[in-house]
Amino acid sequence: MTGPSDRWSETRAKAWWAARRWVCGVNFLPSTAVNFIEMWHPDTFDPATIDRELGWAGDIGFNAVRVNLPFHGWLHDRDGLLDRLDRFMGLAAGHGMETVPCLFDDCGFGGAEPVWGPQPDPVPGVTNSRAVASPGRALVVSGDRDAELKAYVGDLVRVFRADPRVLFWDLYNEPGNRMVFAGDEGSFDSALGDHALALMENCFAWARAEDPVAPLTVAAWTTPLPNEDAHPYQTAIDRSALLQSDIITFHAYWNRRRVGQFIDYLEVLDRPILCTEWMARALDSRIADQLGMFHQRGVGCFQWGLVKGRTQTWLPWPADLVRAHGGDPDRADWFHDLLHPDGSPYDPDEVATIRAIAGPAAPRKRRRTGA
Repeated sequence: MTGPSDRWSETRAKAWWAARRWVCGVNFLPSTAVNFIEMWHPDTFDPATIDRELGWAGDIGFNAVRVNLPFHGWLHDRDGLLDRLDRFMGLAAGHGMETVPCLFDDCGFGGAEPVWGPQPDPVPGVTNSRAVASPGRALVVSGDRDAELKAYVGDLVRVFRADPRVLFWDLYNEPGNRMVFAGDEGSFDSALGDHALALMENCFAWARAEDPVAPLTVAAWTTPLPNEDAHPYQTAIDRSALLQSDIITFHAYWNRRRVGQFIDYLEVLDRPILCTEWMARALDSRIADQLGMFHQRGVGCFQWGLVKGRTQTWLPWPADLVRAHGGDPDRADWFHDLLHPDGSPYDPDEVATIRAIAGPAAPRKRRRTGA
C-alpha cells in the first residue's frame, strides 16, 4: 500500500496548477449512451455524437472533460478500449479540452452488476436508471479479480503516462457509494466501503508505479447532512483519499454557503483544489452563484451533465435523498444537464455565465497558495 510520502510535494502540485488556466470542466456521457459501458462498447461507441457534443462544450467555454472508463471494456476488448480512449481525447483536444480519465466507480445506481454487451433502455422516469459500477460492487467485495484490476490500472496509466491530453488521473469515483436509484442492490455484502478503501489505496500504489506525468487524485465525497456539525471529511475513505492525492478534489451537491465551508476545510492542505462533481438545481447548486465563487476562490470545477439524453439525469434523485440535501424534489426544473439534444441551452443565462467566466476571453484565475 502506498502512503502520503509517495505523493507529489506541495511545491510540485502548485507548479502544476500555476502552469494552466483555471479549470472549468464538465462530466461527460454522450446523449446516446445510457451508461459508460454503452459509451465505450465498440457496437455503440458514437464518435460523431461525441465530437458534436464536445464541440458544444468547447464553444461554451469548458476547457476540461471528466469521463469514466469501464474495467470490463479493458478485460474483454483491451486494444479497442485504448484506441477509443485515444480517439476520445483527440476529439476533446480538438475542442480545447483536456481529459480526466476516471478508472473505477462504485456508483451502480441501476442496481445491476456490469455486463460487457448491449445495455437495456432507461427505466422511464428514473434518473441514472442503468448506471453500472466499475469494476462492479460485487467484484470489489469479492476480490476475485485483483490481479486483473492491478493490470488494468497499470496498463491504462502506462500507455498514457506522458500524454499531454491527460489533465489528471481520477482513480476512483465515490468509493463505497451504495446508493441505488432503480433495480436491486444485488448480493454484495454491507462491507463495500472497507473493500473499496483497500482497492482505492492499491490504486494509488499501482498508478504511482508507472510514474505518470499528470497528478493522481480521488475525491472526498461523503459530506454530512445540513443538520450535522461534524467535520465533513471524517470517513476512512475520505481521509485516505485526501492524504494520498497529489491534488485535492471533492464533490459538492450543496448550496453556495456549504460549498464555501468545504473549501475552507480543504484549504489547510495547501494544494490545488478542484470540485469534480457539482451542479444540481433542485439542491440550490446552481451555475448562477457557484461558478463565480469557484472562479473567485481559484477552485477548479466540473459540473455534472452536458446534454439531455439516455442517462435521464435531468430528472431528480429519489425524493428522500433530495430532501435530505435540503432540496425540493419538484420536477419543474432540470436536475442536472445543460443542453437540449439539438445543442440549445436549457437556460440561456447559464450558458452566458459560463462563457463570461470561463470562455476564451475570460481572465485567468488560480487559487493562491502559500510559497
